[in-house]
Amino acid sequence: MANTRVIIVGAGIAGPVLAVFLKTRGYDPIIYERLPGPGEGGLGFTLQPNGLRVLSLIPNLLEQIPGHSPDRMIHCSCLDGKEDILVDIDISPATMRERFGFPVVGVRRPEFQRLLIDTAEKHGVEIKWSHQAIEFEQSEDAVEVTFANGAKDTASFVIGCDGLHSNTRIALFGKEKADFTGMVRVGGWSPTPPALQGNLALINNYGEGRHMIAYPIAEDKYSWAITTRAAEAKEDWRTQSVEQQDEIRKGPLSTWGFGAGDLVKTGQKIVKYGLYDRPELKSWFKGRIVLLGDAAHPTSPHLAQGANQAFEDIYHFMRILRKHNPTADQLSTELLSQVFTDYQDLRLTRTSELVKGARRQGEIRVVEGIDACRARDEAIRVGFNDDAARRAHDELLSGPFTDSQM
Repeated sequence: MANTRVIIVGAGIAGPVLAVFLKTRGYDPIIYERLPGPGEGGLGFTLQPNGLRVLSLIPNLLEQIPGHSPDRMIHCSCLDGKEDILVDIDISPATMRERFGFPVVGVRRPEFQRLLIDTAEKHGVEIKWSHQAIEFEQSEDAVEVTFANGAKDTASFVIGCDGLHSNTRIALFGKEKADFTGMVRVGGWSPTPPALQGNLALINNYGEGRHMIAYPIAEDKYSWAITTRAAEAKEDWRTQSVEQQDEIRKGPLSTWGFGAGDLVKTGQKIVKYGLYDRPELKSWFKGRIVLLGDAAHPTSPHLAQGANQAFEDIYHFMRILRKHNPTADQLSTELLSQVFTDYQDLRLTRTSELVKGARRQGEIRVVEGIDACRARDEAIRVGFNDDAARRAHDELLSGPFTDSQM
């Protein structure tokens, strides 16, 4: 009997990881991606201990991750020409491993995505590029997917891992209105500035009406992103033109303290995009099709948990799938519905809380007016001594399991 076929829509960050787990547990996954190949755009992000804990279940993957760990986390403020350190915490690999078992690792999305794609292909997963899923027709025991190029394929079930602009989500629940938050992000990567050489830190830099996050992605490279309140910008991650990048490099952000201005002045592949809110879904599946990661719960970047929560989704989905279908057989719609329901019930409330928390962080970080900024800075300084907040943070990084049940 042929292995149970699963179509994964999207070869970004979640899709290849999910495919590896499905393949090693006896399924026959295939990935379809609308783009013609791995993307070159996109900013960096941080892999947190909870995300790395899931990735550690793939043998030898962690050792290959192309990134770098910071030694410290510094929150600093630049107001009225005065530079002030609000918080300075040890997050070195040794400390994080002692506390959580895994470090924090900064990565650039293109390099990390290529590693995941290579890993999936080495596990025998086929990836078909330039295949945009546009139509899903469900029957009693299968789903037929039609692609924009006219190709068709059929599988037992479909998992939409196609991110923020998910065609799978639109097919299930219709097109939704995305509301501009009033915030815009500008970011890129830069050579490690002199102020940070020999002391690689994850920096949160606060100013009036702006916030920067910056962290090492290599010994000699930093990824950075600045959030400001600005006129509406498109929600894409395309690199700005040469003239637009020069304008940003020479603009007011280039004079920022604590090394922030140096990062802006030397920025490469600078992107600019708007931050948008989307309606919260009450369900993540219909019939034999389910959503995962940003396709299910798109989030703003302010908690650094987007990719990490997608990996938690994968862990719990695979754990529940194994519980209900230990032999990886063809699933009845009734049994598949039970799998999807258990997964959704476990993850929907949790990810909803984190999406709202990320949105709150953005509102807190980017404020205008000197008095409001000083109040923000003091709240950040005091907040790191709050026992309840510290426990919640530690609990987040300690997930999603102690001993894997997958």
